[in-house]
Amino acid sequence: MTGRSSAKAPATRARILDAARRELGRDPDRSLGAIAEAAGVTRRTIYAHFAGRAALVEGLAADAGEAVRRASAVARAPTPDAVTSLARLVLTLWSVGDRYRTLITLAHRDLGPDRVGALLGPARDTVAGILAHGQRQGVFHTALPPGPLGRALEAHVLALLDSVNSGRWTDDGTAATTSALISVGVGPDLAATTVHRLRPSR
Repeated sequence: MTGRSSAKAPATRARILDAARRELGRDPDRSLGAIAEAAGVTRRTIYAHFAGRAALVEGLAADAGEAVRRASAVARAPTPDAVTSLARLVLTLWSVGDRYRTLITLAHRDLGPDRVGALLGPARDTVAGILAHGQRQGVFHTALPPGPLGRALEAHVLALLDSVNSGRWTDDGTAATTSALISVGVGPDLAATTVHRLRPSR
């Protein structure tokens, strides 16, 4: 590979992944040929970056996992207000989930539960920490310990993302985050006020 080609490789890879995200979002069984056409490259170029469909989906998963890791790292910064911390994290993760929501459809078929667990691990750890902090503050309910409560919250948010993915609902994360706060015991008024404060233009 020449120096010029090598310099262009990351941009080409990113263009292929972006096309795959869009095309697989429209149809999870979209062919590599269709993805190549959408990316403006040949199938041969796709194979130069990814060994096949499985590697392409894994590339999407790796990008999504890195976005989840970055969002979780920001939310892990200490703050006295657990409600705001959780709202900010859910809003950020909603944006990530919305961008990569095709992976919800592909996850168990193409990735498997272990890989999904690894991708979501940083977010799960951060959510559990925020929930534990909020339970000590008395702002989240204590019917469940932080770990199981976090997994229930995860299922709640993923179900809402799936509703958006299937066209049954539309949301920019505002309603989903408000609902998430309420599901862990925050009063409806405080939940709505907190989200509005974080997204005042909504």
